Amino acid sequence: MVRVKICGITNLEDALLSVELGTHALGFVFYKGSKRYIRPEDAKAIVRKIPPFVTKVGVFVEEDEIEIQNLMKGIGLDLAQIYRDVSLDPRIAIRAVRIRDEEDLIEVEKTPYFPLLDAYSEAYGGGGVRFDWNLLKKVKRDFILAGGINLENLEDALSIKPYAIDVCSGLEESPGKKDKRKMKEFFERIRNHE
Repeated sequence: MVRVKICGITNLEDALLSVELGTHALGFVFYKGSKRYIRPEDAKAIVRKIPPFVTKVGVFVEEDEIEIQNLMKGIGLDLAQIYRDVSLDPRIAIRAVRIRDEEDLIEVEKTPYFPLLDAYSEAYGGGGVRFDWNLLKKVKRDFILAGGINLENLEDALSIKPYAIDVCSGLEESPGKKDKRKMKEFFERIRNHE
């Protein structure tokens, strides 16, 4: 089964439902400009109740490496999803690359971090916007696919054969609150795809 990260987790109920349905990773957004921002202390309370073998990912936009490392340690996060190259151990970081066109693929190939490919938008993440997935035929390394994945285009996303998919707004009833029906159907379709 393709690996799945459910991002934009803001409450324990959504986190536990994601785990129950089979997610591999949960994403917590620490960018204050996001509608899905979660305070570090609230994320820590949720992380404490997540069972082992589920990866906890912090999404960081403006923080430097010291802030990121301190938050990761204090909250109990496993990975950092970053939007610019900072001095982090590549084993603990995912580099989000926002794709507009073929030129952006250069950054995908040169980053020392595992790439997460998202659609370019003025805001960071969770915009529900899809980029031209045909560009991915030129990518020579494994990647995580993000950006506008939902029930309607899930089959298309899976057919690209990404290492993992990252879903946020496509499974929400409102920013920061997941839709249970969409979540259940999403994971059911992934299982049926195998």
